[in-house]
Amino acid sequence: MNADSSRSLGEHHPGERGPIVVMLVVALVLFLAGLFRPFTQVTKLWVFDDNVSVYTGLITLWRENELFLFGIVLVFTVMFPFVKIGALLALWLKPGLKVHQMANVYAVVANLSKWSMLDVFIVAVLVVLIRSGGLATIKAQDGLLLFCASVVLTQIASEWTGRIARQTFALANAN
Repeated sequence: MNADSSRSLGEHHPGERGPIVVMLVVALVLFLAGLFRPFTQVTKLWVFDDNVSVYTGLITLWRENELFLFGIVLVFTVMFPFVKIGALLALWLKPGLKVHQMANVYAVVANLSKWSMLDVFIVAVLVVLIRSGGLATIKAQDGLLLFCASVVLTQIASEWTGRIARQTFALANAN
């Protein structure tokens, strides 16, 4: 394989393309579902229930003019994961990528991985907890599980892709 090879990572490693692409597509579906499904149920004074999703949380932050928190949650909890999954899918599926282009795309993925979705998501949950005040109980809902499953699948696919990408780049540089 030479440095000018113009094939997707999936074309370089067809046996590993299927499982990784399936993981990424499932992660994307879980991620999108997790954004809109309730991730917590907040009960105040044992009477008033409110289901909170990432989507409704973003709307609330926008309406409350909490633009800094809105931006943080939007960028780190919505945009970064979406870009990361999209970039990984591009590595595996987009034909015509040269090895140096794959290296650049993977560098973006590696940098995005440093900003863990789960860490920022926990911060978002803490914001909800702090804002709920005194006599409230909070229960995890299915959106939280969907979102966390997406994080785990994306991380597994990212690590697996990283291992394969490094091998591919080393082979290309050796030739």
